[in-house]
Amino acid sequence: MRSVDDIAARIAREPGMMALLEAVARLRLPDGWIGAGFVRNAVWDVLHGRAPDCARLDDVDVVFFDRAAAERPHEQAIERVLAQACPGVPWSARNQARMHIRNADAPYADTAAAIARWPETATAIAARLAGGRVELLAPHGVGDLLGLVVRPTPAFVARPAVFEARLRAKDWFVRWPRLTRMAPCAAALSQE
Repeated sequence: MRSVDDIAARIAREPGMMALLEAVARLRLPDGWIGAGFVRNAVWDVLHGRAPDCARLDDVDVVFFDRAAAERPHEQAIERVLAQACPGVPWSARNQARMHIRNADAPYADTAAAIARWPETATAIAARLAGGRVELLAPHGVGDLLGLVVRPTPAFVARPAVFEARLRAKDWFVRWPRLTRMAPCAAALSQE
């Protein structure tokens, strides 16, 4: 796996991942994606010689952007519909049009802007079905993801305690022993 196209092609060959993407696509959520561990874990599993395993996901992060329905009850309704479509999946729907409030950020313009503010560069990635094909959204690129690098996004460079606490709470370095922890890029430091 060496590129965005390779990642998309691998996801397209995984029936379990495709079933989840299809369930979300049927909802036609505005700017809707499945992000974070859904893509990251699959890529890291493959790079460690294992098949992607959706059953090991703590949650399946469905993200979308809808200023007209930016309340938690709307997200809960989406989670219920998804739970009926794919029972037993730990769905988590979040409207990125309201997440800036929780994160104490300026309002986000779209899902890509919100994902760019997620904690790690390798986690700031999402997938969706568009025209029957897997499409990826990676505001920080896929270099760190494919390089097995854990690095804070520019948004988290100034929040090292939060970043460190998050890493301590994860089993990433046990599950994927080839991961490397890196300091933020110099370019990321200059963006903050």
